[in-house]
Amino acid sequence: MERLQRVMLINGFMVILFAMLAGFMLMFSLLGGLELWPEYIVAIPVYGTSEGWVRAHSGGAMNGLLVVAVGLSLPKMALSRFQQRLTAYGFVYVAWSFTVFYWFGNAAGNRALTFGDNPLGSSDLFGVIGFLPALPAVFLVVLLLGLATKGIWSSTDGS
Repeated sequence: MERLQRVMLINGFMVILFAMLAGFMLMFSLLGGLELWPEYIVAIPVYGTSEGWVRAHSGGAMNGLLVVAVGLSLPKMALSRFQQRLTAYGFVYVAWSFTVFYWFGNAAGNRALTFGDNPLGSSDLFGVIGFLPALPAVFLVVLLLGLATKGIWSSTDGS
């Protein structure tokens, strides 16, 4: 279990790191670049929208924190070895697939919400790359949260 926790903590913090990088992208998007000196901004062009970078920043941080929280909670869950591995690697997959979704969705014409065209825009390679791993993740995360809840609920640990 300690190895699974390490895997979850490392990946959770790495997802948070990408969320913080999205914060830089948000700043560059809002300001048009990086201020090196008061009122002196070096232009740094970024793709996507400020709103998309807000989602990548805040959503990524929340997904990383979710992986960290579940990783720290793993010993409190009454789960079989298979269920522990499914929980650990499943949450890691979910967090990374949502990170890919945020970053590629911000570049996609259709925001990576569908394979094809939708009311938000036309489908493109960025949309497919963002959508493909996130599609199973939206269902997997619900299953994993249920499994984790069951594991905590079933725990006989009195502490």
